[in-house]
Amino acid sequence: MLTVAWNVVEGVVAVIAGSVAGSVALVGFGVDSFIETASAAVVGWRLRAELQGGARDVERIERIAARVAGALLLALAAYLVWDAGRRLIGFGGEAQESRLGIAVTALSLVAMPLLAWAKLRVASPLQSAALRADAYETVTCAWLSLTTLIGLALNVWLGWSWADPMAALLLVPLIVREGLEGLRHEQCADD
Repeated sequence: MLTVAWNVVEGVVAVIAGSVAGSVALVGFGVDSFIETASAAVVGWRLRAELQGGARDVERIERIAARVAGALLLALAAYLVWDAGRRLIGFGGEAQESRLGIAVTALSLVAMPLLAWAKLRVASPLQSAALRADAYETVTCAWLSLTTLIGLALNVWLGWSWADPMAALLLVPLIVREGLEGLRHEQCADD
């Protein structure tokens, strides 16, 4: 529940701040927060089904979650490549400073590793692969926070507006990896 609440607030703040500043990296970071919110909600749904003894439901939920999360993440990566690319070649305007974006990504950089650690502590005794996977997604969010924070900070402190779309492009490999893992997991579940 804490993950869902945090990611909703983080996502709303990041998307609004990113839209105001014209920051593709910050908007991408915020959208990823919403995708993680959906993932955390599905983990809760899956754990509830598992506790109720619905093994078939657990497998079905796992397939649905993997398919949806993987597709959303790949769509986000495509958007980031398109928007960052057009900004780097001079279309779409330069990113403005976003101190609010710096604050939310800095908070996330502190909160996400702590949250991941807590999830891993719970996942182990429950032997929950879904919760363990969600914990590693939270670790990935910490890396996304760091990358976005660096791009925003370079823009504020050095005036490098190009650092924002570059930071967005640096997010792409992590997001694609997560998306492909989701799709591969879904395919493995069907085998």
